[in-house]
Amino acid sequence: MSFVDTLVFVLYLLGIVLFGISFYRKGRSSTDYSTGAGTIPAWVIGLSIFATFVSSISFLALPGIAFLSDWNAYVFSLSIPVAIFMAIRFFIPLYRKVGSPSAYTYLEVRFGVWARLYVATFWLLTQLMRVAVILYLLALPMYVILGWDMRLIIVITSISVMVYAILGGIKAVMWTDAVQAIILISGTIIALGLIMFSLPEGPGQYFEIAARYNKFNLGSLGVSLTESTFWVVFIYGIFINLQNYGIDQNFIQRYMSARTEKEAIRSAFGGGLLYVPVSLLFFMIGTGLYVYYYVYPELLPPEYLESGMSDSVFPYFIINALPVGISGLLVASIFAAGMSTISTSLNAGATVLLNDFYRRFRSQTKESESVIFLYIASALICVLGTLVSFYIIRVESALDVWWNLAGIFSGGMLGLFLLGFFSSKVSNVSAAVGVAIGLLTIAWMSLSPTYFTGALETWQNPLHNYMTIVIGTLVIFLVGFLLTLLLPSATRDIQDQEIR
Repeated sequence: MSFVDTLVFVLYLLGIVLFGISFYRKGRSSTDYSTGAGTIPAWVIGLSIFATFVSSISFLALPGIAFLSDWNAYVFSLSIPVAIFMAIRFFIPLYRKVGSPSAYTYLEVRFGVWARLYVATFWLLTQLMRVAVILYLLALPMYVILGWDMRLIIVITSISVMVYAILGGIKAVMWTDAVQAIILISGTIIALGLIMFSLPEGPGQYFEIAARYNKFNLGSLGVSLTESTFWVVFIYGIFINLQNYGIDQNFIQRYMSARTEKEAIRSAFGGGLLYVPVSLLFFMIGTGLYVYYYVYPELLPPEYLESGMSDSVFPYFIINALPVGISGLLVASIFAAGMSTISTSLNAGATVLLNDFYRRFRSQTKESESVIFLYIASALICVLGTLVSFYIIRVESALDVWWNLAGIFSGGMLGLFLLGFFSSKVSNVSAAVGVAIGLLTIAWMSLSPTYFTGALETWQNPLHNYMTIVIGTLVIFLVGFLLTLLLPSATRDIQDQEIR
């Protein structure tokens, strides 16, 4: 990378860290650290929601998968409006009514402490894997640029994010998210424009070649559940996105940071829907890279066409094909996407550890003690995520890895929330049995394709792996609901008791 590009990137990295640190102040309370005491403007929260959802998984993996295949994965984005509608209709008013910085306080109100701890634990596992995957994706472009050991790059990145996320709290996280969202969108538009106008015949050639090779395909409209059809991805997207916008602590903290419920709804609506067109740009970039290297095949080394290298094609293009200065901006955009998501996971993870575990089992907790705990918990999550990322350095597609892990570690959390919200008569026992059977179903669906061999091969899960979270969620909901007809009910409501 040229001196100018390196300077642009380094200045960005230093600037965003210093900007985040500027939010540090002495005497901060745990509420300030987790929700900003409900003083953050709606537009900042909206951009933060968008930046949290994007991450480097979108910036690198989506172009990578479009380069390798087609637009089938874009159907996931098309399901977002359905999930957002349900979130703003049902979940946001619920959380504002509960008034806790943790999304999972409601589950203890509804089903007891076991439900709260179950969901909080599985959510923390999901965040740990998310941090690991994103750290890996952030290291990819710098590995291509500098040739450094990826583990060293991961460590440097994690320390940079950890510093401002810990010192600045949620205000630093969301304000830097807003800045990075603007940089990310700008970089994406510039990259797509440069790809299209770098072709000999201009944008027309982009669409002609892409259409010829069926690169715009959204997937089969058949009803098969064993393949990645349009409907499989769409249904999977509804469940994952409802889990994101409806019950994910990363998003709930943003809803709780808004001044009013109306501002929270407006932030969720704007920030969520913004991802739909921006993710389309990512897929267009991936298709553009396919067309560009179809026209100029001599410019792409053969190893980038091998399995496992698709996520590296966009970084390679950024460094070798873009003008001086623009490359630095694009690399900064990639880091903007990843740093936003990592900082969010650190802050939200620390908030869950404090409210759902530490305070839950300590009758007396001083405010200063809570703040110190938040600092330590944030650092611990970052360190563990860094270690896990060392084991996923070589994968065929980071997007597939993330989607599969999200389906497994989510553990049917959404099913328990839906059960509590839509069926007020479901008892604790019914819910617990539903969760147990749901987890067994998820374990079978996830593990049987690998471990059920020989005589057990006929018992393998026949469905596509995207269906794991769908079936797991439905099993929990349906089993819990049906058992209600047989077991005594014990209706509990938010007003029934006070939960720490």
